[in-house]
Amino acid sequence: MRLSAMGDVAMTVPVLRAFANQYPEIKITVISRPFFKPFFDGIPNLSFFAFDEKQRHKGFFGLLRLFQDLKNLQIDAFADLHNVLRSKVVRTLFALSGKKIASVDKGREEKKALTRAENKIFKPLTTMFERHEKVFDELGFPVDLSNPEFPKKSILDEEVIGIIGENNQKLIGIAPFAQYDSKVYPQDLMQEVINLMAENKSQKILLFGGGKKEIEILNQLSLGKENVINMAGKIKFPQELQLISNLDVMLSMDSGNAHIAAMLGVKVITLWGATHPYAGFSPFNQPLENALVSDRNLFPKIPTSVYGNKITEGYEDAMRTISADSIIKQCKNILYS
Repeated sequence: MRLSAMGDVAMTVPVLRAFANQYPEIKITVISRPFFKPFFDGIPNLSFFAFDEKQRHKGFFGLLRLFQDLKNLQIDAFADLHNVLRSKVVRTLFALSGKKIASVDKGREEKKALTRAENKIFKPLTTMFERHEKVFDELGFPVDLSNPEFPKKSILDEEVIGIIGENNQKLIGIAPFAQYDSKVYPQDLMQEVINLMAENKSQKILLFGGGKKEIEILNQLSLGKENVINMAGKIKFPQELQLISNLDVMLSMDSGNAHIAAMLGVKVITLWGATHPYAGFSPFNQPLENALVSDRNLFPKIPTSVYGNKITEGYEDAMRTISADSIIKQCKNILYS
């Protein structure tokens, strides 16, 4: 199985966990970048194969070596959950060697119809989780996601406790960044959200991000509030997963952090700008009311793209139609209902 970007990888985890529980006699090997190995910790009968994109598996001949490395594991079937050029090459080699293969249908035509400006067909598309289910169904292993199981909350190590403290406050995670600006809630409104949340001293707000610029913004958002802590750059990625698993709620953009929290069984509120949950990328097992979307009466072309990578003139302020109060209200519904 071949996987890539953070959100894409995280979205496979609930399906693989269900598969492992429902087919305990089947061994799964996940092929992905070494960074993503912690995502799969604790899933029974699953082993991780590190894809070495810089050296051993680089380029076409590297893919031939990858195929040979996997062939040595005596793999019986190949599930391509990414469906890009590299994974197509490897799956074709498996097909030519007589193995059963299946690949994810990304529904590109439906997504074009959903995101085009004219004659838009605005309806919910098949989710990525359903698309992954279908891949395994084609291989003869139907997966039931109706009663998902999640890992237990991780035990926090001393370094993490040293940063966040040990008191029994509600833990709220906020991941205010995304790959594209069209998916990022305006900083002044995010500051308002954090200020309102911080007024309740029984709540602790943990900010997530990475990179120099993001850390500077997070420092600004947390300034002067003792129950708001910027976690960026302070802990390693496996510790970050530990911490996220202990959150009472995660507030995120349409981004990888939403999918990470959801795969760990955490309740997630997502904010949507140029994109929309109808494209099938809503986090796993989250009700639609947890997805707060920009006002389509004022911005009818939304979603303007599937990934938020297209800039539509006049839509720069679409996310301002999601009020800070509506975010606080939804957060309270989750924490105190």
